[in-house]
Amino acid sequence: MVEEIEKKKKKATKGKGNRWSNGAIGAVFIVLLAVGISWAAAPKINLFSRINNKPCPCAKDAHTYRGMVEDCCCEYETVDHLNEEVLHPLLQDLVKTPFFRYFKVKLWCDCPFWPDDGMCRLRDCSVCECPESEFPESFKRPSNPILPSDDLMCQEGKPEAAVDRTLDSNAFRGWSETDNPWTVDDETDNAEMTYVNLQLNPERYTGYTGPSARRIWDAIYAENCPKHPSEELCQEERILYKLISGLHSSISVHIAADFLLDETKNMWGQNLMLLHDRVLRYPDRVRNLYFTFLFVLRAVTKVTEYLEQASYDTGNPNEDLKTHSLMRQLLYNSKLQAACPIPFDEAKLWKGQNGPELKQKIQNQFRNISALMDCVGCEKCRLWGKLQVLGLGTALKILFSVDGQENLRQTLQLQRNEVIALMNLLNRLSESVKLVHETGRSSENIGLTSEQKAASCPFHKMWASL
Repeated sequence: MVEEIEKKKKKATKGKGNRWSNGAIGAVFIVLLAVGISWAAAPKINLFSRINNKPCPCAKDAHTYRGMVEDCCCEYETVDHLNEEVLHPLLQDLVKTPFFRYFKVKLWCDCPFWPDDGMCRLRDCSVCECPESEFPESFKRPSNPILPSDDLMCQEGKPEAAVDRTLDSNAFRGWSETDNPWTVDDETDNAEMTYVNLQLNPERYTGYTGPSARRIWDAIYAENCPKHPSEELCQEERILYKLISGLHSSISVHIAADFLLDETKNMWGQNLMLLHDRVLRYPDRVRNLYFTFLFVLRAVTKVTEYLEQASYDTGNPNEDLKTHSLMRQLLYNSKLQAACPIPFDEAKLWKGQNGPELKQKIQNQFRNISALMDCVGCEKCRLWGKLQVLGLGTALKILFSVDGQENLRQTLQLQRNEVIALMNLLNRLSESVKLVHETGRSSENIGLTSEQKAASCPFHKMWASL
């Protein structure tokens, strides 16, 4: 009798367990079914933030640039396409030609604002000046001997170099010797100038950091440009700020793109974390970079006829023909003319009664900025600072010192050095835009901790809490 009772108890307990187990399995099945249905209807999201190599939807489009570039007449996608297909390849070849690789510069000038206390800690700060035998004879005197394209005698890495004082007024045969009203350097003062081969002195990381370097940019922004442009500023003042910001961004891109990763091994490469910290994480800096690129491109296209008819004589007929051919390919490119015929419309500026006074004010501010380049404590940084500020000043001269396209050829006069600076600046900006476009998305999370990444996306948070 007792045994029968025990058997009934065990049977009942087993039945309850089976019913509980079946109920639990059913509940789990219902939950999984609901999740499956919602998953099918929802966007495909991976808790590790990527699926099919696509970023987490939370961060998607956070730093993508679409639509019209502000204050310009071209879209971001168009700029990237034209730069990759047309501008960047042509400019890369153009700046390597003898005419565009030699830049005349006054490297040794006293800073007009404060004592020069900037000391660069790397030998890469120093500039390799060209010996007299290297740069084209036509740059120095009327005779035109052939310059071999491989005649590169510059002593790269030389810590100190004598100033070349052999130039004379015949160096600029066929070119104007008028000063640029937007810059302070007297380019006709040949006694203080020296030639530099830009291909042997690339713009890159030099170790020039600290208070001396920061003081240059602080002076540029604080004394000549508003730090935070607002709606209260007129369009012309905002444009000056955006030009300087865009140039600043481009310089930062080149420092990060060619960085000394290991000084003991002399190993150079890209520093994507620095690129992200200085440029990519700030959308306004990227936008200003694109704006400056289009602004300078507009200056080049505006003087198409002038640049086509200019003399690119270096004494090497083959190289000179190549230079002229590359210029024509750039100036008359059908893709560029169809997709972005007027990158920037300068005709809408300087209107109203205060137009002339405002132009003079901004011109003086930019001249102050050009004077600050003599305060840069790193020789190579000073070289590229002077070149790019002169290039930007030449763009300003082209767009704002001449009224009307029909009178351009009769009134505009450009120096050889201005054209060299203008095209090298356009190439620098082209390289920066290309690198920003290529690395922008891939470096969204560079330098972020796992906690910061999780904070940027709810799905990261959910995964981290599991």
